[in-house]
Order: sequence, then C-alpha cells, then structure tokens
Amino acid sequence: MNMKNIGIATLFAALSLGAFSAQAQDSVPAHSYMYGEHLDIARALSTEVDATPTCGLVNTHLNYVDSHGQKQTLNYRTVAQDCAGDN
Repeated sequence: MNMKNIGIATLFAALSLGAFSAQAQDSVPAHSYMYGEHLDIARALSTEVDATPTCGLVNTHLNYVDSHGQKQTLNYRTVAQDCAGDN
C-alpha cells in the first residue's frame, strides 16, 4: 500500500467512528413523567400515541429538545381520542 491508500483508509475509519457516535447519541433512553416534575422543553418535535382497540388510558410519547439542545423522549399516559361510541 502506498501513503495515499493509507491516508484514505484512515480518513474513512475516522468518519465511520464519527457517524457511529452520532447514531448512538440519537437513541436517548425515554423517561416516564411523574406528577409535579419540572420539564425542560425548548421545542416539541413529535407526539406519538400507542394504538389501542378500546377507550381509556393510552401510552403517549413526546419527543422534544431541551434547553441544552439534547433530544429527549418523555412517556406519559393520556385518554384515548378515538372513542367512536363513547360520550
């Protein structure tokens, strides 16, 4: 191998490690909301509600960015909105 090939291989390895660490950073463990907890939400990204065949409480997941720019996920319970026969 010549120096050019070694340089390209080294650059590729360094970029691969950087992409791997960025991918690992995206998988933030979710935490469950506790009543009275102070939430540090700078910007909400998305809300996902688990599908359920019945009315009642369902699990909801809020993906957001905190004031430090870190992505977070918050789990909490809400009342199902797709209750066709209930008042």
